[in-house]
Amino acid sequence: MYINEAEEISGIPASWPRENLTIGSSGAKVRQMQEQLNRIAQVYTSIPRISADGSFGPATREAVMRFQSVFGLPQTGVVDYATWYKISEIFVGVTRIAELN
Repeated sequence: MYINEAEEISGIPASWPRENLTIGSSGAKVRQMQEQLNRIAQVYTSIPRISADGSFGPATREAVMRFQSVFGLPQTGVVDYATWYKISEIFVGVTRIAELN
């Protein structure tokens, strides 16, 4: 039996990066999370908008903590497994990418 795996499927947010994102983290997964948080912040205006530069700094940490507060997660400022998937879930909800046209 062969199981095919993919990093992401078009239109569906990519999955967990397999490591916590925190101060000092950088790269495509950080940028993806920042872009999703910014889109969420358009609806949940108490979450601050941040630069989607792929670098996890103090402003990103603050936005993550505010997101965690709004959605009942522990306010650690770290994007762990639970926070990553809650961001993905809310992003799908606010962008309605899961709806059929």
